[in-house]
Amino acid sequence: MGALVWLVVGLIFIGAEVLSGDLILLMLAGGALSAAAVSAIFDSPLWVDGIVFAAVSLLLVFTVRPVAKRHMYNRPRLATNTEGLIGQHGVVVAAIDADSGQVKFGGGVWSARAAHPGDRFAEGESVTILEIDGATAVVWKG
Repeated sequence: MGALVWLVVGLIFIGAEVLSGDLILLMLAGGALSAAAVSAIFDSPLWVDGIVFAAVSLLLVFTVRPVAKRHMYNRPRLATNTEGLIGQHGVVVAAIDADSGQVKFGGGVWSARAAHPGDRFAEGESVTILEIDGATAVVWKG
């Protein structure tokens, strides 16, 4: 009977974790499921199940949870959309100055302007994309 109670408690913790997302309740669920396993296998008294629950829960909270949170929140960032274009190299299609020009990179031709007001790039020169400002590539010599 005790194993069934610990199993239900563990499932309740798992269900509550879905709503909270902080991983504390998931660690407590691990402790409850461990207590359910001990109770089912050894038919242990409630106080032993409680000790197993507390020990496993604390172990999970202080060892597994920090690692899991670090992996959840510090994933490598994948550059998408215009962020993925920064740093690419292109070829000037129409002369580029501080106000206008065109550059070919990433399979298309973009309107472009020089990053620094005094810079000018002639047709055929190689440039590097510094940033994307709206639909205009801001380029510099690179």
